[in-house]
Amino acid sequence: MPLYFALACVGALLGLAGFAIVQGGRDNASERIYKYSAGLSLALTLAVMIPRGASILTTTLPLGIPWIGMHFRLDALSAFFVAVIGIGGAAASFYGVGYGAHEKHPSRVLPFFPAFIAGMTSVVLADDAFTFLVSWEFMSLVSWALVLTHHEDVENRKAAYIYLAMASFGTLCLLMAFGVLGGVDGAYDFASIREASRLPWKAGVVLFLVTLGAGSKAGLVPLHIWLPLAHPAAPSHVSALMSGVMTKIAVYGFIRVAFDLLGPPDFLWSIHPLVFGTLSALVGVLFATIEPDLKRLLAYSTIENIGIIFIALGLALAFKANGQAVPAALAFTAALLHVFNHMLFKSTLFFGAGAVLSATGERNIERLGGLIHGMPKTAFLFLGGCVAIAALPPMNGFVSEWLTFQAILLSPSLPQWILRLIVPAVGVGLALTAALGAGCYVRAFGIAFLGRPRSPAAETAKETDEWSLGAMAGLFALCLLAGVLPGYMIDTISPAAAVYVGGRMPAQDAIPWMTIAPIAESRSLYNGLLVLAFIIISSVGVAKLIHRYGSRDTRRGPAWGCGYVDPSPMTQYSASSFAQPVRRAFGAFAFSVHESLDMPLPGETRAASFTVTIGDRFMRYFYTPISTAVWFGAEKLNVVNFLSIQGYLALVFVALVASLIIIAL
Repeated sequence: MPLYFALACVGALLGLAGFAIVQGGRDNASERIYKYSAGLSLALTLAVMIPRGASILTTTLPLGIPWIGMHFRLDALSAFFVAVIGIGGAAASFYGVGYGAHEKHPSRVLPFFPAFIAGMTSVVLADDAFTFLVSWEFMSLVSWALVLTHHEDVENRKAAYIYLAMASFGTLCLLMAFGVLGGVDGAYDFASIREASRLPWKAGVVLFLVTLGAGSKAGLVPLHIWLPLAHPAAPSHVSALMSGVMTKIAVYGFIRVAFDLLGPPDFLWSIHPLVFGTLSALVGVLFATIEPDLKRLLAYSTIENIGIIFIALGLALAFKANGQAVPAALAFTAALLHVFNHMLFKSTLFFGAGAVLSATGERNIERLGGLIHGMPKTAFLFLGGCVAIAALPPMNGFVSEWLTFQAILLSPSLPQWILRLIVPAVGVGLALTAALGAGCYVRAFGIAFLGRPRSPAAETAKETDEWSLGAMAGLFALCLLAGVLPGYMIDTISPAAAVYVGGRMPAQDAIPWMTIAPIAESRSLYNGLLVLAFIIISSVGVAKLIHRYGSRDTRRGPAWGCGYVDPSPMTQYSASSFAQPVRRAFGAFAFSVHESLDMPLPGETRAASFTVTIGDRFMRYFYTPISTAVWFGAEKLNVVNFLSIQGYLALVFVALVASLIIIAL
């Protein structure tokens, strides 16, 4: 059975982690472990892709709490997310075969890498609160160890500490949410939770707690502060897993509770994901647009895309609460399709960033440039990822964002006036996000790969290894395939939509010419295959016309500036210059920006300098005061360590009385 096979793969991955501890220091151990991880990840994907329709498979293993065991379940939703884990894990493993050869301390990565994939899979298959929370915490701790791989760097230790603190906060919120769901009876298996009745205010509390718990792991603003710190700290293939896959496990946790365990939704439930999603999308893309560090840029972009996913989920909740099954299915399908698409193109981009880092030792795009000459294959694949994440056709990112816009256009049918006000504003925010996202990746690719090298490392960069290129090429091919033939993915997601929102999009395989129609053919259509054909035909046609009536000769010459030969690559348009209009336009409220100009006086020979310091307002005005208050409280409470025996007895008595009063109330 697929469920038992998936659990066997989880066990094998955990066994591989133990094998890595024994073999980690030996020759070729890294290559073997990554290959085994890739094989097991692909096996996971094949197991859940067996045609099953909407069937549900369950089992209980005699582990965990005595007489209760650990419950596992494989349905249409969990199968989809296991496939996301499998494909992302396999790609990261293949990439790790080549990238891992550059790792100075492989024994700090190898034991935790397969365990990370196993932990994420266990979360998705869990069918009770105990198994879910244990798997969630295991996933968090293993990924924390991976973030701490290069612990000799002070910034990496800081990133790991903040990540661990936010992960602990998220687990606490989920623990309280399941406590409210289980109630006084303590029935924590998901089947009992589904059947239980609860007061509306309790459901609202659970949804808020789950939004905090899952949002802290997904990177929702304002719970995002760990993400741009942890992703650059981890090795690049681990960053791809964290950004492309782990954040989607948080999305799964939100879907499992909000669309399944809580029962029929109220329209007010949709406000949380709509507001937090829009805020995340805008903040993420604005920070990505001005960020010079390539891996931090990609991390901020993950915040943006998580926001887009939560926008679609909020729309699905709103439509489902009003009994509009088909629009709810459209929004739900758009969310899951973007989950899959983001895993593909974000992993491709992190792999490309890792190749650049290995070749140049640089993450700052201001010190790159001209890499298309030394790394042409990486440049082409990175460009494909940029086109996909910028939501440009015919790549896959366009399809899921287009479906989200189609769901927004159906919002006038919602009866609640507050949703009629919020959803159009969400649509405006999403449109602004899409426009800024395109500019962000024009900047990222253009500054890093085009122009002239800005440093000796960029000038001498060489192409990356074949394993890394193969992993990027495979994901790029899937990005193109999912963009040109999205109907197959939509039909794959439809069984989950039918179960969790009560409806499904029209069967796309029945529409001629592989066209997709979100609601009906009379409303809106999109055909990625025709778009691709038009791009190819028009490009080839223009090239033929130029060669026929112009010249076939290629001429290279030095760069010119204002009529003079420009000898210095530093005079090129920089990443900071590219981002300056956005920084000036939005810096007053989106960022904490400080510009400093040091201009020498007449007669002085020292160079002028201009510095820009950009901070996160959420860190400055939200987390810093909390941290200060915690330290202040800890210092005041330190007197408890020096009480007499009478003082300790009095403290215990007061705590006992307070607990009894709370229980009585």
